[in-house]
Amino acid sequence: MPSSKLATPDILAPDLDALFIGINPGLLSAQKGHNFANPANAFWRLLHESGLVPERLAPEDEMRLLDHGLGLTNLVARATRGVMDLGREDYDAGRRALTTKIRKFRPRMVVFVGITVCRSYFDKKASAPIPCGEQPEEICGARVFVVPNPSGRNAHFSYAEMLEHYRVVARALERA
Repeated sequence: MPSSKLATPDILAPDLDALFIGINPGLLSAQKGHNFANPANAFWRLLHESGLVPERLAPEDEMRLLDHGLGLTNLVARATRGVMDLGREDYDAGRRALTTKIRKFRPRMVVFVGITVCRSYFDKKASAPIPCGEQPEEICGARVFVVPNPSGRNAHFSYAEMLEHYRVVARALERA
């Protein structure tokens, strides 16, 4: 079992335009100490190409998200090889911690990076359909969106489809 001390930093500040939420850090990201550090993950490229940030950032530039009114955290802080290594207690504790962060920092929008993280936060059954895009729920007054998980393991969406979903968020923030 990977060390529970492996994690990535939260990128948080009060009153963000949007808070992006991953499910949990992968081992490579945790070892590098930066979010979405795996080169196979298209997160940073999608943020730029969608218009959410004006320049392409690298994982090492993650704190610069705050300059653009964006933040980043995970539902579960503990790094693992994959979500199959997370248990019910990880999700239960993660939901409580994430709700506390959202209540404290008051982002205007919450963006779940992946259907699985949204389903896990709202504790929905695997059979419950969750489309990408804006969701009917709010969290502590924040609008809720879902974008595809840009992990190299996610074969459910083409890059063009992922980019369009990130552009939906950019348009909602009036950045596109």
